[in-house]
Amino acid sequence: MKEIRVAVVQMNPRLAEVSENLEQMSDFVGKICIEQKVDLVVFPELVTTGYECGMRFTELAERVPGPAVNLLADRAAEFGTHIAFGMAAKERVESILYNVAILIGPDGDLIGQYHKVHLRGEERLAFRPGYRYPVLEAEFGQVGFLISWDLAFPEVARSLALDGAGLLIVCANWAQPDAEEWRTYVLARAYENSLFVAAANRVGEEYTYSFFGNSMVVGPRGEVYASVEEGIEGYAVARIDLDSVRKYREELQFLQCRQPQTYRAIVRRY
Repeated sequence: MKEIRVAVVQMNPRLAEVSENLEQMSDFVGKICIEQKVDLVVFPELVTTGYECGMRFTELAERVPGPAVNLLADRAAEFGTHIAFGMAAKERVESILYNVAILIGPDGDLIGQYHKVHLRGEERLAFRPGYRYPVLEAEFGQVGFLISWDLAFPEVARSLALDGAGLLIVCANWAQPDAEEWRTYVLARAYENSLFVAAANRVGEEYTYSFFGNSMVVGPRGEVYASVEEGIEGYAVARIDLDSVRKYREELQFLQCRQPQTYRAIVRRY
């Protein structure tokens, strides 16, 4: 059995306070990993900056790798764990920004990053959309990223599953009043692709949003292995067996029995 322990962190990042947020993230990693051996720690979307930064994202965004990635890489290497988190990143051209998710390995190396494809509302004013869904190779297996609203598009999770991902990492800023929508999407993506989902959603208030949390780790049959209570900062740790992904995919045949030739409408623009 390929058993690993996954922690989802439900954090309230302080708006535009990068140093303070990184310090809090570092503290969470230390606390979690001192209590028990953990293979992966997942943080929410834009956790280093907060969400409603508007034009300030231009000054707050960092290159990858950069100070934020380097600091968390040190923590990953110190405790021998993977760390996944969301941040605002910039390219060599300073004005090109992306909403990204980062995966760092237990040796402190940058495994890869994902640029959010489905931008929502005011995000489109700050960020460029990504255009592909990489499957990243962690020490324990293949993982894919979804950032918040990506979760609402089943094509994303299915694409990652078809490319070999057995675990989806979701970094999110999902707000009220859509708590039931959040839970439904997380469970559905796990069910329909027979895989694990580690979903970290933030809490706290900003100018126009109230974030509720309800972070969770969900299994291939929609079973909730661990969750964090709505509205509070904290974390939950789940022990999962990644070998069960292959078991359920063979048993249920969701991927094998697809009929792609009948799905042409899916790639047609609305």
